[in-house]
Amino acid sequence: MRGPRYPAPIADLPATVPFVGPEALERQRGAPFRARLGANESVFGPSPFAIAAMQDEAVEIWKYADSSHLDLKGALAEQMGVTPANIVLGSGIDGLLGNFVRLLVAPGDAVVTSDGAYPTFNYHVAGYGGVLHKVPFAGDHEDPAALFAKAAEVDAKIVYLSNPDNPMGTFHKGSDIAAALDHLPDGCVLALDEAYIEFAPSGTTPDLDPEDPRVIRFRTFSKAHGMAGARIGYAVGAQGLIKSFDKIRNHFGMSRISLAGALAALQDKAWLGDVLRLVDDSKTRIARIAEANGLTALPSGTNFVAVDCRGDGAFARAVLAALAEDGVFVRMPFVPPQDRCIRITAGRPEDMDVLEQALPKALAKARAA
Repeated sequence: MRGPRYPAPIADLPATVPFVGPEALERQRGAPFRARLGANESVFGPSPFAIAAMQDEAVEIWKYADSSHLDLKGALAEQMGVTPANIVLGSGIDGLLGNFVRLLVAPGDAVVTSDGAYPTFNYHVAGYGGVLHKVPFAGDHEDPAALFAKAAEVDAKIVYLSNPDNPMGTFHKGSDIAAALDHLPDGCVLALDEAYIEFAPSGTTPDLDPEDPRVIRFRTFSKAHGMAGARIGYAVGAQGLIKSFDKIRNHFGMSRISLAGALAALQDKAWLGDVLRLVDDSKTRIARIAEANGLTALPSGTNFVAVDCRGDGAFARAVLAALAEDGVFVRMPFVPPQDRCIRITAGRPEDMDVLEQALPKALAKARAA
């Protein structure tokens, strides 16, 4: 009896996932983590108004959500100075990136990204048979000029760039990205991942015409708004491109509970401001803990800090493993030379207390090994 007949791009792929989740790691170690500082979630949580809105909406869960998502798109459009027709919603940036790749990439099409950038994007490209071309980081920054030059060389359909960057936390001026767009080849679209834009310094957001067909911007409620489990992302782009998502998106794939929470969260500016201050305080403390242990914290425009362990990737992996054994969940970049670092998410003061106690022990264990 024959089983499923997988298309070639799927049959040839290994059965892997981009990240092993902290819950799986906890099951492997047989105990919960003392400090969850690896997934770039907001431990400070969502707005109380968002929680209340989601609780109120629970009694309506028997209904599908409005497939147009008009209430939330309207509020986002007002905030960003665009129209609702410039916005599409999806299940986090991950889900929207999958839809975007599905929309544009056929087997054999070229796509350009940075070597060591967010791996979930690569996962989608591979799943649709695209051919990835990777450009190295330049001084712990993604390199727009090199990315766009590679796109011209290989006739790429998409260039992926995150600003601020994950996993390094570095960032470019928005004006530099806007100027670099003049070198993007015809027929190529920049997928600009702005998941961490709320944490970035002023001037990081490029001033772009929403009808510019060369770029689509991806944002999320998972980070600054503390709603990673709600899976609410949105993309902003030219109306023609956004309308094309209707050809392939899951029109009833959003939860009405999550949509209600996101709308309430967007309106609570005071809570967002408090979270941004708490994140800044935590990043300052991470930098101090790193310095006290002879390490270097990289400048960060995100809710995490990349910490240079002053060794190679093997040493950083040993530090990571020792922290995990001691109940501290962090992650690290995958590709050298960025893999000399570990990546620590901002946390509560009590999380920082755990990190401060655990890091010197982890470093000593890694050095002894």
